[in-house]
Amino acid sequence: MNLYPLLRPLLFRLDPETAHNLTLSGLRHLHALGLLQPFLPHVSQAPRRVMGLDFPNPVGLAAGLDKNGEAIDALGAFGFGFLEVGAVTPRPQPGNPKPPTKCPSPA
Repeated sequence: MNLYPLLRPLLFRLDPETAHNLTLSGLRHLHALGLLQPFLPHVSQAPRRVMGLDFPNPVGLAAGLDKNGEAIDALGAFGFGFLEVGAVTPRPQPGNPKPPTKCPSPA
């Protein structure tokens, strides 16, 4: 079952940071309740050995999506061959500045 076509218009109406946080929170809660499974794709196994490390498949999730490591189990359930989670910085980073809000056009 693919919810993306249904959720996309709703998420795109939100500012990106809110949509991001809402999506990760939703994934985390669905996984914790055991309700994520029907929405997961089937992922074929295609093992790879790279630099002495074994991966179940060559598709991974790059760092940056789950910077605080809040949805590791939920993201892992999607069948990625590997996940890069978190960030390595000497101090917390505030992120990119929010874009200016659009002024309503005159009627």
